[in-house]
Amino acid sequence: MRKVIAVLMVLAFIVTISCASIPEERKGVATGAGVGAAGGAVAGAALGGTRGAVLGGLAGGLLGGAIGHYGYDQRRNKQETASAYNYDPAKGTVVRIENATASPQTVNPGGTVNLGTTYAVLSPQGQQNVTETREIRFGNDMVGKPQVTVQRAAGTYTSNVPLTLPATAQKGTYTVTTTIQAGNSSDTRQMTFNVS
Repeated sequence: MRKVIAVLMVLAFIVTISCASIPEERKGVATGAGVGAAGGAVAGAALGGTRGAVLGGLAGGLLGGAIGHYGYDQRRNKQETASAYNYDPAKGTVVRIENATASPQTVNPGGTVNLGTTYAVLSPQGQQNVTETREIRFGNDMVGKPQVTVQRAAGTYTSNVPLTLPATAQKGTYTVTTTIQAGNSSDTRQMTFNVS
């Protein structure tokens, strides 16, 4: 137990030091140390008052891979996003996924695929807790489920989770189901990538 606590403290220290070197214009970027075990957690830290840690690990055909640094950028502010969606505050919280991508579309075992999504969140309140979940399946088997919960002001965001595949990753098509949830509102989008 003491070893686990010591490791978590070291990871938190490393992440804190690395965040100190991020320029102010990238204040929304959150980082985490990678993990490759089922049920593992990524120690995370964030700047600009946004807190979040990537949770979840890899299993089955992806065991031994790693979930890399989580990051995001705000693409549009509240007013621009509200205008784009003709938003009425009486509707309450609204979440819309604009795009979900896996890049590159085809990757070799041992390579890295970036699981990205662009989404809008609108709310009559200030900050909202937003949960991003990416469920990764190979056939019928779930092989990964990285998840992060962060606070977001109303706006449009692009977030990214790099997934480094193990050298033993099974070849074929992987399906990623991305779900963004804030309050009682959620949206889901599927994408695929191929391991060749």
